Amino acid sequence: MPEAPAATGSAPIEETIQWLEHAILSGELKPGDRVPESVLAARFGVGRGPLREALRTLEGRRLLERTPFSGVRVAELSIDDLEQLLITREALEGMAARQAAEVMTLPETRRLRELLNASKAAGDLGEFFRRRTQDNDFHTQIVRGSRNHWLAEFLCRDLYALLNICRFRAASVPQRMKAVHGEHERILAAIEQRDPELAERRMREHVAHGRESLLRRLRETQAQEQASSRRARPAAREPT
Repeated sequence: MPEAPAATGSAPIEETIQWLEHAILSGELKPGDRVPESVLAARFGVGRGPLREALRTLEGRRLLERTPFSGVRVAELSIDDLEQLLITREALEGMAARQAAEVMTLPETRRLRELLNASKAAGDLGEFFRRRTQDNDFHTQIVRGSRNHWLAEFLCRDLYALLNICRFRAASVPQRMKAVHGEHERILAAIEQRDPELAERRMREHVAHGRESLLRRLRETQAQEQASSRRARPAAREPT
């Protein structure tokens, strides 16, 4: 995690945004956690002005949400919200793959091949995916390679961050992670062949498979939590 701003009460707003965002995306602040201004200001030595500006910025990016009488909390997406986000992602990433197949340079496609080979060579696939950043993420590099700054702005800055905080709600499935390699391989092959239509179709199929897997795990987890809650609830007493 980046170092917290120096305890001078005058930390730059951008620096404050960065360490707050990292606390959210790293899981230090989890979905639903309250974000009390006084505690954060004291802990990190940040002035209330920069802190409030940072909170407003992350509210605008949907990483934080403010509710009456409850203050600011880390965003907690419902399963329906997440499904809509993933459907949006499928359409936009399909478009990015189409454009990438048209305009990506040879060094960029070689970089994608290096990233794919590195993920295949990783002994612990789960750890590899947990440590990925925007600079070594397969999807991010395709979006950047599309040369479409509107797609990059929405996907890389906003949507990916929102999806990232949801990973704490479902454990990774090894079988799915292994399938990801083959799907990435087919996407990259279409980009290398300069086939925009094929690249878009394969990307959309890949994102759709991931969506189905994630939503299925989340619904199973939700059902288990609800069953546990019912079992833990004390039985109602019979009227006397």
